[in-house]
This record gives sequence, structure tokens and C-alpha cells, in this order.
Amino acid sequence: MEKVIILGTGCAGLTAAIYAARANLSPLVLEGHEPGGQLSTTTLVENFPGFKDGVMGPELIMNMKAQAERFGARFEYSECTGLKRGDGFLDIEAGGKWIGTRTLIVASGASAKWLGIERERELRGHGLTSCATCDGAFYRNVPVCVVGGGDSACEEATFLTRFASKVYLIHRREGLRASKVMAKRALENAKIEPVWNSAVSEYLTDTEGEMRAVKVKNLVSGAEAEIEVKCVFVAIGHTPNTAPFKGVLDMDENGYLLQQGGTTATNVPGVFAAGDVSDHRYRQAVTASGQGCAAALDAERHLADMGAA
Repeated sequence: MEKVIILGTGCAGLTAAIYAARANLSPLVLEGHEPGGQLSTTTLVENFPGFKDGVMGPELIMNMKAQAERFGARFEYSECTGLKRGDGFLDIEAGGKWIGTRTLIVASGASAKWLGIERERELRGHGLTSCATCDGAFYRNVPVCVVGGGDSACEEATFLTRFASKVYLIHRREGLRASKVMAKRALENAKIEPVWNSAVSEYLTDTEGEMRAVKVKNLVSGAEAEIEVKCVFVAIGHTPNTAPFKGVLDMDENGYLLQQGGTTATNVPGVFAAGDVSDHRYRQAVTASGQGCAAALDAERHLADMGAA
């Protein structure tokens, strides 16, 4: 019987692990299907406090994990696939087995959304991706496109100008949803060309099955055109990784976990939510870390109330 199980190793999960481990709770952390979360695929992080010159996302994650391990957190490469309530405890299904725990911190984050276009799954890794940091360097001196209009899309497009000869930024509206700073940085870059009021309707491939171009439809005029690109980077948002908890934990209409009474507690006693799995408004590394801290403190107090701390 574990005292604390933490799901996820992004900023929320790792901060929760640090706090729980320092409280001598020896937390078990399940890394999930995307170890390190979204920050592990981010380049320079300029807005995390304490790094005046910024810090690379993967470096920040590795340092946080090492810090948690130093205090006694344990890590396991498995993913939660189910949750059951017991009498004063919880059962977590992971890696083909059930693990009992007194408290659970869900910090499983959110996964990238895709366009839902034909052949999308088979083209991933063949000119279709959601991670510029992972794959941008493979597309040097060739044209690419980014689909989306938020901060992530602008960040991806700006990053890709380091490699690509040209970056088309395709957005469904006239103007970007991104913050003013991010939008200005993208639109002032000579390598970035916005394609307004448009949506990708088809992926076009060459004889080897690699991305050759995208067919783009103008949503105002209805006109269609081909844009030659070697890779499509999709940056249209994320879906919270909450599927294993449906019917057990309360969620909103988009699947984000609901927190109770200004705390990280969910509707199930002993289960706490932190980070992007419950936050669709701020979605920042520092707010995720703050939520992870709060979740660990809430779990510690719950255990103390149970007499199990």
C-alpha cells in the first residue's frame, strides 16, 4: 500500500514529487506515455523564475526529476489505465497490475490535438508532427508549415525559422490568438508567412509517401490552393489525459478534471489534480509547478487526517 502515487512527470508531477518526498512520503511516480510532459519538447524557457538567461525545457525537467530522486521519490515507466475506489484507499491499474494507495495526484497533463484528416496517423514521422523541437532539425533549407494561431503555434513557427527556408503559419481566422509578444515576434520574422482564414483540407505526398504539400481551403472565399511543404507541424491545442478516470472523477465538457473548493482536491477523497490535466486557462510551467506543490500539500494533509502520514 503506497502513501502517495503521482501520475506524470511534467512540472506539476515533479514538483509534487519533490514536496511529497521531502515530507518523507516516499512517493511512487508513474511516468506515463510522455515522460517529461510538454516541457520536454520545448526549447528555451524564458519565463520560469530563477533563470535570468532562460533554461532549456528538457534540462529543467531533468533537474527537477533529479531533485525529487534525491529526496526519495521513486520512478516507474508505466501508465495508469484505471482507477477504483476502496474503503479508505484507491486502486490504480498500471503496467498490467493493480497498486493500492492512500492518495493519488493526477498530473498526467494533456496531449496534442490533430486535424482529423485522412491518413494522419500513418503520416506521423513522414512529414507530419506536433513537435518542432523534436523534428525541426530534419527540415533544413526546405519550406514547412505550422497549423494554429495560439502561443504554441507562434513559438513553433519562430523556432522552425532556424532550420526551414520558409514557414507558412496557417490559421482559421484573420489574426492570431497568441499573446501580443508571441504574435509580434512571429509576424515580424521575415521567414514566416501567415495564411489567414484558411484550413488544411488534405495532405499530399510524393511517390515515397513523404509529405510534398498541403491543400489549403480559404474559409471565406472557398478557394483551394496547394502549398508545397516538406513537413506539417500541428499546433492547435491539447486534450487532457483523463480517459482512465471517466465515470470516477468529475470533469468538464472538455475532459479537464474539476477541483473542489479552491483546492486541488477532486470529487473523490484522496485524489488530487494538478497542472494541465485540470488547467485549461493558464497552462504555464510555473502555474503547473504551483499546482503540483499544492497537490502534494493537500495529499499530505489528507494522510494526516487519516492518521496515515
